[in-house]
Amino acid sequence: MAKKRKKKQEPEQGTADVQAPSAVAGQQAEPGPPAKMKRKEYEAEMTRLHGELVAMQEWVKASGAKICIVFEGRDTAGKGGTIKRITERVSPRVFRVIALPAPTEREKSQMYIQRYLPHFPAAGEVVIFDRSWYNRAGVERVMGFCKPEETERFLELVPAVEKAMVDSGILLLKYWLEVSPDEQTRRLESRINDPRKVWKLSGMDLKSYSRWYDYSRARDAMLAASDTGWAPWFIARTDDKKRGRLNIITHLLSQVPYQPLAPSDVTLPKRQQPGGYVEAELSLRYIPTPF
Repeated sequence: MAKKRKKKQEPEQGTADVQAPSAVAGQQAEPGPPAKMKRKEYEAEMTRLHGELVAMQEWVKASGAKICIVFEGRDTAGKGGTIKRITERVSPRVFRVIALPAPTEREKSQMYIQRYLPHFPAAGEVVIFDRSWYNRAGVERVMGFCKPEETERFLELVPAVEKAMVDSGILLLKYWLEVSPDEQTRRLESRINDPRKVWKLSGMDLKSYSRWYDYSRARDAMLAASDTGWAPWFIARTDDKKRGRLNIITHLLSQVPYQPLAPSDVTLPKRQQPGGYVEAELSLRYIPTPF
């Protein structure tokens, strides 16, 4: 006697026969983030980019170029670390970092952009703003340090101000560093627990942390008003600090029309003869040598 064929079980009413995304024909799962970069790989690539930054510096000096770089982003997005890696192998006489404190009472009475103007680059200079005039569109707006109409007025005027900068010969580059809420939490917690980083944590950081979506709205309004053809915003994701820094420096170099340095052909001259010199017998205070 033939066995009865089992009837296919029907799904319960109200449930769907759902397949995993990877099982759907012709559909592939989205790739995840790249693996964390090894320190050795990161430093090797950074060494190469530092050489390119030096070449850019020499071109800026020789050509009289004027470059202004603006870094904005949420707290912990990595602005300071990125700026440090950009400047650590170049001359501070060419690369100047501007991080202005809170305005004085006199500065508060000035035209808003006025206190930034003296720091704009002259010929042969690269000026980096660690936060900039966009404070008015970000922290001042969110934290209530200015009136809403002052922010709106700023956003109306800033494209024309930046057009004047570009028309004067300044190459203006604006970077917004974007960090996710989870990564921001992790970084702030590390500041709380690491005595080397506790100085980075301020009361303002904690207030800013609680206002994530207020900052999101302020960022969106800022980008909508000031992303122009002559001074566009460039967005960099920085949850992975190593990749973020490398990507930003690579992009920065791509925006500057410098030429690579020619190989140097330098020979050290011969050192002079002592000519009877004898070390003096002086009572010198050498530092201890525990290492």
